[in-house]
Amino acid sequence: MKSYILIVFSFLLLSCETDPGKSKLAGEKIVRSIVHENKVSFTPEQLKSVGIEVGTPQVENISSVLNLQGTIDVPPQSTVSLSFPLGGYLKSTKMLPGMHVKKGQVLAILEDMQFIQLQQDYLTAKEKFLLAESEFKRQRDLNVSKASSDKVFQQAKSEMETQKILTSALAQKLEVIGINPSGLNADNISKSVSIFSPINGFVSKVNVNVGKYTSPTDMLFELVDPSDIHLALSVFEKDLNTLSIGQRVTAYTNSEPGKKFQAEIILISKNLDQDRMAEVHCHFEKYSASLVPGMFINGEVSVKNKKALTVPEDAIVRWENKFYVFMEGGNGKFEMIQVNPGVINGGKQQIEAAGISHNTRLVVKNAYSLLMKIKNTEEEG
Repeated sequence: MKSYILIVFSFLLLSCETDPGKSKLAGEKIVRSIVHENKVSFTPEQLKSVGIEVGTPQVENISSVLNLQGTIDVPPQSTVSLSFPLGGYLKSTKMLPGMHVKKGQVLAILEDMQFIQLQQDYLTAKEKFLLAESEFKRQRDLNVSKASSDKVFQQAKSEMETQKILTSALAQKLEVIGINPSGLNADNISKSVSIFSPINGFVSKVNVNVGKYTSPTDMLFELVDPSDIHLALSVFEKDLNTLSIGQRVTAYTNSEPGKKFQAEIILISKNLDQDRMAEVHCHFEKYSASLVPGMFINGEVSVKNKKALTVPEDAIVRWENKFYVFMEGGNGKFEMIQVNPGVINGGKQQIEAAGISHNTRLVVKNAYSLLMKIKNTEEEG
Protein backbone atom coordinates (compact mmCIF):
# COMPACT_ATOMS: atom_id res chain seq x y z
CA MET A 1 0.00 0.00 0.00
CA LYS A 2 2.82 2.41 0.84
CA SER A 3 4.40 1.73 -2.53
CA TYR A 4 1.13 2.55 -4.32
CA ILE A 5 0.77 5.90 -2.54
CA LEU A 6 4.36 6.79 -3.35
CA ILE A 7 3.82 6.04 -7.04
CA VAL A 8 0.66 8.20 -7.24
CA PHE A 9 2.39 11.10 -5.49
CA SER A 10 5.35 10.86 -7.85
CA PHE A 11 3.02 10.81 -10.86
CA LEU A 12 1.25 13.95 -9.70
CA LEU A 13 4.55 15.67 -8.99
CA LEU A 14 5.86 14.70 -12.41
CA SER A 15 2.67 15.98 -14.06
CA CYS A 16 3.08 19.38 -12.49
CA GLU A 17 6.71 19.56 -13.50
CA THR A 18 6.07 18.46 -17.10
CA ASP A 19 3.07 20.78 -17.71
CA PRO A 20 4.36 24.37 -17.26
CA GLY A 21 1.36 25.76 -19.14
CA LYS A 22 -1.02 24.71 -16.39
CA SER A 23 1.31 26.16 -13.79
CA LYS A 24 1.50 29.48 -15.67
CA LEU A 25 -2.28 29.55 -16.11
CA ALA A 26 -2.75 29.05 -12.41
CA GLY A 27 -0.36 31.93 -11.75
CA GLU A 28 -2.28 34.21 -14.11
CA LYS A 29 -5.53 33.35 -12.34
CA ILE A 30 -3.92 34.38 -9.06
CA VAL A 31 -2.82 37.69 -10.55
CA ARG A 32 -6.31 38.35 -11.93
CA SER A 33 -7.84 37.52 -8.59
CA ILE A 34 -5.92 40.34 -6.89
CA VAL A 35 -6.91 42.98 -9.47
CA HIS A 36 -10.20 44.69 -8.77
CA GLU A 37 -11.36 47.65 -10.84
CA ASN A 38 -8.66 50.36 -10.41
CA LYS A 39 -6.56 48.44 -7.91
CA VAL A 40 -3.50 46.28 -8.52
CA SER A 41 -0.98 44.37 -6.42
CA PHE A 42 2.70 43.55 -6.98
CA THR A 43 5.13 41.29 -5.22
CA PRO A 44 8.42 42.86 -4.08
CA GLU A 45 10.21 41.04 -6.90
CA GLN A 46 7.76 42.43 -9.49
CA LEU A 47 8.14 45.98 -8.17
CA LYS A 48 11.87 45.70 -8.49
CA SER A 49 11.77 44.20 -11.98
CA VAL A 50 9.55 46.92 -13.50
CA GLY A 51 11.41 49.76 -11.77
CA ILE A 52 8.48 51.27 -9.87
CA GLU A 53 9.41 53.98 -7.39
CA VAL A 54 7.22 55.55 -4.71
CA GLY A 55 7.46 59.09 -3.36
CA THR A 56 5.33 62.04 -2.18
CA PRO A 57 4.11 65.18 -4.00
CA GLN A 58 6.12 68.33 -3.46
CA VAL A 59 4.69 71.77 -2.68
CA GLU A 60 6.39 74.16 -5.09
CA ASN A 61 5.98 77.57 -6.68
CA ILE A 62 4.59 77.01 -10.16
CA SER A 63 5.71 79.48 -12.82
CA SER A 64 5.75 78.36 -16.40
CA VAL A 65 4.65 79.05 -19.95
CA LEU A 66 1.29 77.74 -21.11
CA ASN A 67 1.49 76.70 -24.77
CA LEU A 68 -1.75 77.16 -26.71
CA GLN A 69 -2.95 76.86 -30.30
CA GLY A 70 -5.57 78.84 -32.18
CA THR A 71 -6.41 80.84 -35.29
CA ILE A 72 -6.58 84.42 -36.49
CA ASP A 73 -10.20 85.54 -36.11
CA VAL A 74 -12.20 88.56 -37.22
CA PRO A 75 -15.04 89.78 -34.93
CA PRO A 76 -18.45 90.38 -36.58
CA GLN A 77 -18.20 94.15 -36.21
CA SER A 78 -15.00 94.15 -38.28
CA THR A 79 -16.48 92.24 -41.21
CA VAL A 80 -18.58 94.19 -43.72
CA SER A 81 -20.83 92.46 -46.27
CA LEU A 82 -21.69 94.88 -49.07
CA SER A 83 -24.86 94.69 -51.11
CA PHE A 84 -26.77 97.35 -53.06
CA PRO A 85 -30.36 98.41 -52.25
CA LEU A 86 -31.43 98.41 -55.92
CA GLY A 87 -30.81 95.82 -58.60
CA GLY A 88 -28.51 96.63 -61.49
CA TYR A 89 -25.92 95.37 -63.96
CA LEU A 90 -22.29 95.47 -62.91
CA LYS A 91 -20.54 97.78 -65.35
CA SER A 92 -17.01 97.56 -63.94
CA THR A 93 -14.88 96.47 -60.98
CA LYS A 94 -11.18 95.90 -60.41
CA MET A 95 -11.48 94.27 -57.00
CA LEU A 96 -9.82 90.95 -56.21
CA PRO A 97 -9.66 89.08 -52.88
CA GLY A 98 -6.75 90.34 -50.83
CA MET A 99 -6.70 93.86 -52.29
CA HIS A 100 -6.39 96.71 -49.81
CA VAL A 101 -9.01 99.46 -50.02
CA LYS A 102 -9.48 102.88 -48.45
CA LYS A 103 -12.65 104.35 -47.04
CA GLY A 104 -14.58 106.07 -49.85
CA GLN A 105 -12.78 104.19 -52.63
CA VAL A 106 -14.95 103.07 -55.56
CA LEU A 107 -15.32 99.29 -55.55
CA ALA A 108 -17.67 98.88 -58.51
CA ILE A 109 -20.07 100.73 -60.82
CA LEU A 110 -23.65 99.58 -61.47
CA GLU A 111 -25.98 100.60 -64.31
CA ASP A 112 -29.75 100.33 -64.60
CA MET A 113 -32.78 102.16 -66.00
CA GLN A 114 -34.34 102.49 -62.57
CA PHE A 115 -31.48 104.77 -61.47
CA ILE A 116 -32.51 107.19 -64.22
CA GLN A 117 -36.18 106.85 -63.27
CA LEU A 118 -35.48 107.59 -59.61
CA GLN A 119 -33.58 110.77 -60.48
CA GLN A 120 -36.34 111.81 -62.87
CA ASP A 121 -39.00 111.27 -60.20
CA TYR A 122 -37.04 113.35 -57.70
CA LEU A 123 -36.51 116.32 -60.04
CA THR A 124 -40.17 116.22 -61.13
CA ALA A 125 -41.35 116.11 -57.52
CA LYS A 126 -39.02 118.96 -56.64
CA GLU A 127 -40.47 121.19 -59.39
CA LYS A 128 -44.02 120.32 -58.35
CA PHE A 129 -43.16 121.19 -54.76
CA LEU A 130 -41.82 124.60 -55.80
CA LEU A 131 -45.02 125.22 -57.77
CA ALA A 132 -47.22 124.05 -54.90
CA GLU A 133 -45.27 126.22 -52.46
CA SER A 134 -45.76 129.26 -54.70
CA GLU A 135 -49.49 128.55 -54.99
CA PHE A 136 -49.75 128.12 -51.22
CA LYS A 137 -48.17 131.52 -50.62
CA ARG A 138 -50.51 133.14 -53.14
CA GLN A 139 -53.61 131.58 -51.60
CA ARG A 140 -52.40 132.55 -48.13
CA ASP A 141 -52.18 136.19 -49.14
CA LEU A 142 -55.60 136.06 -50.80
CA ASN A 143 -57.10 134.36 -47.77
CA VAL A 144 -55.89 137.14 -45.51
CA SER A 145 -57.95 139.65 -47.44
CA LYS A 146 -60.80 137.11 -47.83
CA ALA A 147 -60.35 137.14 -51.59
CA SER A 148 -59.96 133.36 -51.41
CA SER A 149 -61.95 130.88 -49.37
CA ASP A 150 -60.49 128.89 -46.51
CA LYS A 151 -61.16 125.67 -48.43
CA VAL A 152 -59.04 126.71 -51.39
CA PHE A 153 -56.28 127.85 -49.02
CA GLN A 154 -56.32 124.48 -47.17
CA GLN A 155 -56.17 122.59 -50.47
CA ALA A 156 -53.14 124.60 -51.53
CA LYS A 157 -51.47 123.91 -48.22
CA SER A 158 -52.22 120.19 -48.45
CA GLU A 159 -50.82 119.99 -51.98
CA MET A 160 -47.64 121.73 -50.90
CA GLU A 161 -47.13 119.38 -47.92
CA THR A 162 -47.78 116.31 -50.09
CA GLN A 163 -45.17 117.41 -52.63
CA LYS A 164 -42.74 118.22 -49.84
CA ILE A 165 -43.09 114.72 -48.39
CA LEU A 166 -42.66 113.11 -51.79
CA THR A 167 -39.59 115.19 -52.58
CA SER A 168 -37.98 114.42 -49.21
CA ALA A 169 -38.63 110.68 -49.57
CA LEU A 170 -37.14 110.56 -53.06
CA ALA A 171 -34.12 112.54 -51.83
CA GLN A 172 -33.52 109.91 -49.12
CA LYS A 173 -33.70 107.11 -51.73
CA LEU A 174 -31.09 108.91 -53.82
CA GLU A 175 -28.77 109.22 -50.82
CA VAL A 176 -29.12 105.49 -50.11
CA ILE A 177 -27.73 104.65 -53.56
CA GLY A 178 -24.98 107.25 -53.29
CA ILE A 179 -26.43 110.17 -55.31
CA ASN A 180 -26.37 113.61 -53.72
CA PRO A 181 -29.84 115.13 -54.35
CA SER A 182 -28.71 118.69 -53.64
CA GLY A 183 -26.34 118.61 -56.58
CA LEU A 184 -28.73 116.85 -58.98
CA ASN A 185 -30.27 118.72 -61.91
CA ALA A 186 -31.61 117.99 -65.38
CA ASP A 187 -28.13 118.24 -66.89
CA ASN A 188 -26.34 115.63 -64.78
CA ILE A 189 -28.78 112.72 -64.59
CA SER A 190 -26.68 109.54 -64.64
CA LYS A 191 -27.49 105.97 -65.63
CA SER A 192 -24.81 104.56 -63.32
CA VAL A 193 -24.03 104.63 -59.60
CA SER A 194 -20.86 103.82 -57.68
CA ILE A 195 -20.38 101.45 -54.76
CA PHE A 196 -17.95 102.90 -52.20
CA SER A 197 -15.90 101.20 -49.48
CA PRO A 198 -17.21 102.13 -46.01
CA ILE A 199 -13.95 101.18 -44.23
CA ASN A 200 -10.18 101.00 -44.53
CA GLY A 201 -9.26 97.35 -44.94
CA PHE A 202 -8.96 94.63 -47.51
CA VAL A 203 -11.29 92.61 -49.73
CA SER A 204 -11.90 89.08 -48.49
CA LYS A 205 -14.61 87.99 -50.97
CA VAL A 206 -15.77 89.07 -54.44
CA ASN A 207 -19.06 87.51 -55.55
CA VAL A 208 -19.72 89.44 -58.79
CA ASN A 209 -18.34 89.82 -62.28
CA VAL A 210 -18.76 92.38 -65.03
CA GLY A 211 -22.13 92.13 -66.79
CA LYS A 212 -23.85 90.24 -63.99
CA TYR A 213 -27.24 91.45 -62.77
CA THR A 214 -27.28 91.88 -59.01
CA SER A 215 -30.32 91.98 -56.78
CA PRO A 216 -30.64 93.76 -53.41
CA THR A 217 -30.23 90.45 -51.55
CA ASP A 218 -26.90 89.59 -53.21
CA MET A 219 -23.68 90.08 -51.24
CA LEU A 220 -21.33 91.75 -53.73
CA PHE A 221 -18.19 92.16 -51.63
CA GLU A 222 -16.96 91.23 -48.17
CA LEU A 223 -14.49 93.59 -46.54
CA VAL A 224 -12.41 93.11 -43.40
CA ASP A 225 -11.11 95.80 -41.07
CA PRO A 226 -7.69 94.47 -40.01
CA SER A 227 -7.29 96.94 -37.15
CA ASP A 228 -9.49 94.72 -34.96
CA ILE A 229 -8.21 91.27 -35.96
CA HIS A 230 -8.21 88.90 -32.98
CA LEU A 231 -6.22 85.90 -31.87
CA ALA A 232 -8.60 83.11 -30.80
CA LEU A 233 -6.80 80.49 -28.68
CA SER A 234 -8.21 77.15 -27.50
CA VAL A 235 -7.64 76.44 -23.80
CA PHE A 236 -8.36 73.24 -21.86
CA GLU A 237 -10.80 73.51 -18.99
CA LYS A 238 -8.07 72.67 -16.46
CA ASP A 239 -5.99 75.69 -17.55
CA LEU A 240 -8.75 78.30 -17.57
CA ASN A 241 -8.21 79.30 -13.96
CA THR A 242 -4.59 80.22 -14.73
CA LEU A 243 -5.63 82.90 -17.24
CA SER A 244 -7.05 86.37 -16.66
CA ILE A 245 -8.03 89.48 -18.62
CA GLY A 246 -5.01 91.64 -19.42
CA GLN A 247 -2.42 88.84 -19.47
CA ARG A 248 0.26 89.13 -22.15
CA VAL A 249 0.44 86.62 -24.99
CA THR A 250 3.33 86.00 -27.35
CA ALA A 251 2.10 84.61 -30.67
CA TYR A 252 3.97 83.08 -33.61
CA THR A 253 3.23 81.02 -36.71
CA ASN A 254 4.62 77.60 -37.54
CA SER A 255 6.22 78.94 -40.71
CA GLU A 256 8.05 81.77 -38.90
CA PRO A 257 8.50 80.77 -35.24
CA GLY A 258 11.16 83.43 -34.75
CA LYS A 259 8.78 86.26 -35.63
CA LYS A 260 6.83 87.15 -32.50
CA PHE A 261 3.56 89.10 -32.20
CA GLN A 262 2.51 90.62 -28.88
CA ALA A 263 -1.13 90.42 -27.81
CA GLU A 264 -3.31 90.86 -24.74
CA ILE A 265 -6.17 88.71 -23.44
CA ILE A 266 -9.43 90.68 -23.73
CA LEU A 267 -12.08 87.96 -23.33
CA ILE A 268 -12.25 84.47 -21.81
CA SER A 269 -15.21 82.42 -23.00
CA LYS A 270 -17.34 80.62 -20.41
CA ASN A 271 -18.59 77.99 -22.86
CA LEU A 272 -16.84 74.64 -23.25
CA ASP A 273 -16.99 72.58 -26.43
CA GLN A 274 -17.22 68.78 -26.67
CA ASP A 275 -13.46 68.50 -26.08
CA ARG A 276 -13.77 70.48 -22.82
CA MET A 277 -12.02 73.48 -24.33
CA ALA A 278 -12.88 77.18 -24.27
CA GLU A 279 -11.88 80.10 -26.50
CA VAL A 280 -9.71 82.93 -25.27
CA HIS A 281 -9.73 86.09 -27.41
CA CYS A 282 -6.66 88.30 -27.62
CA HIS A 283 -6.05 91.65 -29.28
CA PHE A 284 -2.80 92.31 -31.12
CA GLU A 285 -0.76 95.35 -30.09
CA LYS A 286 0.18 96.00 -33.70
CA TYR A 287 -1.42 94.64 -36.86
CA SER A 288 0.76 92.82 -39.38
CA ALA A 289 -0.32 92.21 -42.97
CA SER A 290 1.09 88.68 -42.68
CA LEU A 291 -1.72 87.77 -40.25
CA VAL A 292 -4.54 86.42 -42.39
CA PRO A 293 -7.98 85.42 -41.01
CA GLY A 294 -8.16 81.66 -40.52
CA MET A 295 -4.38 81.24 -40.18
CA PHE A 296 -3.22 78.75 -37.54
CA ILE A 297 -1.07 80.35 -34.86
CA ASN A 298 0.58 79.45 -31.54
CA GLY A 299 0.40 81.39 -28.31
CA GLU A 300 2.53 81.41 -25.17
CA VAL A 301 1.16 82.75 -21.88
CA SER A 302 3.30 83.20 -18.77
CA VAL A 303 1.50 81.71 -15.77
CA LYS A 304 1.91 83.49 -12.44
CA ASN A 305 3.74 81.96 -9.46
CA LYS A 306 1.58 80.00 -7.06
CA LYS A 307 1.93 77.21 -4.47
CA ALA A 308 0.84 73.85 -5.80
CA LEU A 309 1.36 70.11 -5.42
CA THR A 310 3.68 68.75 -8.08
CA VAL A 311 4.82 65.28 -9.12
CA PRO A 312 7.23 64.07 -11.82
CA GLU A 313 5.62 63.78 -15.24
CA ASP A 314 6.17 60.00 -15.09
CA ALA A 315 3.77 59.82 -12.15
CA ILE A 316 0.74 60.80 -14.27
CA VAL A 317 -0.97 58.47 -16.74
CA ARG A 318 -3.69 59.29 -19.24
CA TRP A 319 -6.57 56.95 -20.01
CA GLU A 320 -9.68 57.81 -22.07
CA ASN A 321 -9.00 61.56 -21.83
CA LYS A 322 -8.69 61.43 -18.06
CA PHE A 323 -5.56 61.69 -15.91
CA TYR A 324 -4.59 59.42 -13.01
CA VAL A 325 -1.90 58.76 -10.41
CA PHE A 326 -1.33 55.58 -8.37
CA MET A 327 -1.60 55.81 -4.59
CA GLU A 328 0.28 53.29 -2.50
CA GLY A 329 -1.87 51.23 -0.14
CA GLY A 330 0.87 49.16 1.48
CA ASN A 331 2.05 45.57 0.90
CA GLY A 332 2.55 46.18 -2.81
CA LYS A 333 -1.01 47.39 -3.38
CA PHE A 334 -1.82 50.47 -5.47
CA GLU A 335 -5.04 52.33 -6.39
CA MET A 336 -5.56 54.47 -9.48
CA ILE A 337 -6.85 57.94 -8.48
CA GLN A 338 -8.18 60.53 -10.98
CA VAL A 339 -6.52 63.96 -10.80
CA ASN A 340 -6.75 67.33 -12.53
CA PRO A 341 -3.35 68.09 -14.07
CA GLY A 342 -2.02 71.61 -14.32
CA VAL A 343 0.98 73.34 -15.81
CA ILE A 344 4.30 71.59 -16.48
CA ASN A 345 7.62 73.11 -15.49
CA GLY A 346 11.02 71.45 -15.49
CA GLY A 347 9.72 67.88 -15.62
CA LYS A 348 7.26 68.49 -12.78
CA GLN A 349 3.49 68.75 -13.26
CA GLN A 350 0.88 70.32 -11.03
CA ILE A 351 -1.94 68.06 -9.81
CA GLU A 352 -5.17 68.57 -7.88
CA ALA A 353 -7.37 65.85 -6.38
CA ALA A 354 -9.44 65.29 -3.28
CA GLY A 355 -7.58 63.22 -0.68
CA ILE A 356 -4.09 63.84 -2.06
CA SER A 357 -1.69 65.99 -0.04
CA HIS A 358 2.07 66.42 0.33
CA ASN A 359 2.07 63.34 2.61
CA THR A 360 0.32 60.99 0.17
CA ARG A 361 2.61 58.23 -1.14
CA LEU A 362 2.33 57.96 -4.92
CA VAL A 363 4.09 56.09 -7.69
CA VAL A 364 6.52 58.64 -9.13
CA LYS A 365 8.24 56.49 -11.76
CA ASN A 366 6.96 53.99 -14.37
CA ALA A 367 3.29 54.55 -13.47
CA TYR A 368 2.32 53.36 -16.94
CA SER A 369 3.46 49.85 -15.97
CA LEU A 370 0.65 49.72 -13.42
CA LEU A 371 -1.88 51.07 -15.90
CA MET A 372 -0.92 48.46 -18.50
CA LYS A 373 -1.20 45.65 -15.96
CA ILE A 374 -4.69 46.77 -14.92
CA LYS A 375 -6.01 47.20 -18.47
CA ASN A 376 -4.39 44.04 -19.86
CA THR A 377 -5.74 41.98 -17.01
CA GLU A 378 -9.25 43.40 -17.51
CA GLU A 379 -9.16 42.49 -21.22
CA GLU A 380 -7.99 38.94 -20.50
CA GLY A 381 -10.64 38.52 -17.82
